[in-house]
Amino acid sequence: MSGKLIGLIILILIAIGLFVPLGSSSTNGDNSIAVTYGETTYNNPEYKEMVDNYFKENGNVNLDNADETIITSNDVNRISSGISQRTYNSDQIFSCAMVDLRGNNNIKIDVDSRITTVTASMYKSALDSAGIKKGHVIVTSPVTATGESALAGIMKAYETATGQLIPEEVKNAANNEIYTQSEVVNNTNLSADDVAKLVDEAKDEVAKENTTDKQTIINIINNIAINNNIQISGDDINNLADSIQQTQSVQDQANQYQSQVSDYINSEDAQNIFDMIWRTIQSVIDNYLPQN
Repeated sequence: MSGKLIGLIILILIAIGLFVPLGSSSTNGDNSIAVTYGETTYNNPEYKEMVDNYFKENGNVNLDNADETIITSNDVNRISSGISQRTYNSDQIFSCAMVDLRGNNNIKIDVDSRITTVTASMYKSALDSAGIKKGHVIVTSPVTATGESALAGIMKAYETATGQLIPEEVKNAANNEIYTQSEVVNNTNLSADDVAKLVDEAKDEVAKENTTDKQTIINIINNIAINNNIQISGDDINNLADSIQQTQSVQDQANQYQSQVSDYINSEDAQNIFDMIWRTIQSVIDNYLPQN
């Protein structure tokens, strides 16, 4: 092998090293796709295979290099202890989520029929409160589950995919929104989608008025309920008002995270990295290989 060819190979390797961030390899996963597994599911090979197959079939993805994270009962309990006071054991964490950020599309959420309480519209409402409005989200479980704990996995998947942490206050507000909506569904004859629609309309109106005043929020919810002939108790309205007030109070942080997600998806560096590598290689070839 000629000295020039050896030199060319070395320069190409250096060029690749300059443009590919440290740790970028197939073993570290495809940063655009992140999967979170409930620990009960992850520790059961049959369950994990069921979940993986569901993600592949419904997301049209290859999971070989996807980033994987396990959501433990401790992760869920850190959230639930401050919201529902429920405590989960390590054999109760089934819900799994996948986030695909390969496209620059508005958020799309698909929820398996095994998720019995939380609907796609409820997840969308909570994620919107967290500033998450892009990506394809899929939620599933190998067994019947409420889906209330899945939001922790979805947000962790976004953090993994983007490399940006969601502020704790924003996470808490989103999780509290899911819990509160679930409680209203349980307390009324309303469907989950009807509750999510009520909350979305109330949040939009609260945002327009730019208010965190609780009585104002209660009045907004009341007016929407009356206009839509929705029967809901004063206690449920009060709880929804608390949740929306909390959501509105963290909107600045949520908007900041939304910008970070958009920056990641639209990153020219991420999209053009191999073009840059190729241009460098071509330059090396032009400069070091003899011309005929």
